[in-house]
Amino acid sequence: MQNSLVMEKVDKLIILILIFSFLIRVTFLIYSPLRGWDETVYLNLGYHLSKNPFDYSLKNSGWNDFIPSTDIKYGWPNIGFRAPLLPYILSVFYSLNLFFLIPIIVPFIGTLSVFLSYILGGKLFSKIVGLYSAILFSLIPIHVYSSGKIWTDTLVVFFVLLTLISFWEGYEKENVKYKVLFGLFLALAIMARYTSLWMVPIFFVYFLIRDNSLKFLKDKYLWYAIGIFSLTLFPWFAYGFVYYGNFLGAFIHGYKAAGYWGGTQPWSFFLENSWKIFSIVGILSIISFLYILIKKEFLRREIYFLLILIVFFSSIVLAMPHKEVRFIMPIVPVICLISGFFIDKLKKYKNVVFGIVCIVLTTSLWGIFKVEYNNAYAGINLCFLRGNEFLTIDSIDKNSLIITNQLPIVYYYTKKDVHLYPDQWDLVKFRNILDSNYQDRKIYFFYENYELIDDNIKKDLDYNFKKVFECMEGWGNSTIYELMLRKNQ
Repeated sequence: MQNSLVMEKVDKLIILILIFSFLIRVTFLIYSPLRGWDETVYLNLGYHLSKNPFDYSLKNSGWNDFIPSTDIKYGWPNIGFRAPLLPYILSVFYSLNLFFLIPIIVPFIGTLSVFLSYILGGKLFSKIVGLYSAILFSLIPIHVYSSGKIWTDTLVVFFVLLTLISFWEGYEKENVKYKVLFGLFLALAIMARYTSLWMVPIFFVYFLIRDNSLKFLKDKYLWYAIGIFSLTLFPWFAYGFVYYGNFLGAFIHGYKAAGYWGGTQPWSFFLENSWKIFSIVGILSIISFLYILIKKEFLRREIYFLLILIVFFSSIVLAMPHKEVRFIMPIVPVICLISGFFIDKLKKYKNVVFGIVCIVLTTSLWGIFKVEYNNAYAGINLCFLRGNEFLTIDSIDKNSLIITNQLPIVYYYTKKDVHLYPDQWDLVKFRNILDSNYQDRKIYFFYENYELIDDNIKKDLDYNFKKVFECMEGWGNSTIYELMLRKNQ
């Protein structure tokens, strides 16, 4: 009877946790006045897909992503290297004119992920462990921060959790429905972010360790799951064939595109940024792993299932040349589950330890928020935003062309065609190109130090063109110049 009352209180408490999780994620959403590159890429894709859901391409879009490759297949205008699920979700809201809801889609999905971590913890261990895990996950810095961005990372965590829940409920609890749903959710996780492909071997490794044989292949529902998995991915295989000439074209483009941005980081990158990612949960998880090793808890199916996921996924991410803190996101809820499991083992000390951990997590979040807020309202960001706002005023012709280095961002704010500054700046040559290709259009050069810093370009623009807008605030500097091309004779 007492346990029943405790469980009832836990179920009620999780509702309060979810409300808090949503509010804190919305707070990280609204602090920044400016959307970044990746965010506006997905927003622009969603906008265009709302007009033509079968045109997942940049051709005739009026903007461009950074695609330096000149490869006919794996270069512009193909954009299959961007996983399509988030843009298609956004396109639904654009189609229904529910623009005001678009900013809260990702925070809402992030909050649902907190709930799913509670469900997964309950299925693997107990509702108490699930509650600890959900609270840790609701406060962990990298997930809170990413939930305020229109990125794929929060979305993929949501589908990874659904995949793990359906796998465990199906193949450990023998629930036939979940066995089949496992294939659907795994495919959707891949469509949310291609790196989820790395999860596929994890389940087969688990089967091999659990059964010490291949008898799992005799389960007809596993083959049904594989069938649903393939059927769900079929439209994307078809897209690859149409746009790339082979069924795996989009995935191949994704692999190639991994080398486009950001350079390379050392294997120690995630360790060096562990506090920004996990805060104190990183330290807690290490202690948890030691406990599991000493107490031989790794012999439990629940534990080695999670450990396989952590070890395999971490190894892949560490081996990637380019690393960003958000790339580790799919294993963050699993780290919280392991930590929640350990806290529950502390018996009479668990509430004290858990309270200290939550206080440190909250303090870490507040520190991150202050830094990000100050950076968001720095003069560089504000001037860049004001320049974009100027280009939307009524006196700016809708048919104008904007020269900028921030193609998706400027297109998102202005909905006007954009063109990239040339790699090698030569004003005479560039002017001739513009004269030849953009007759009878007004052209605006958007110079800003948000990213573009080239004194030679600035001097040429100042000397040769009419300045129609300028913002200087702190270190920020945005200037817009007007050019009216010669009319066709």
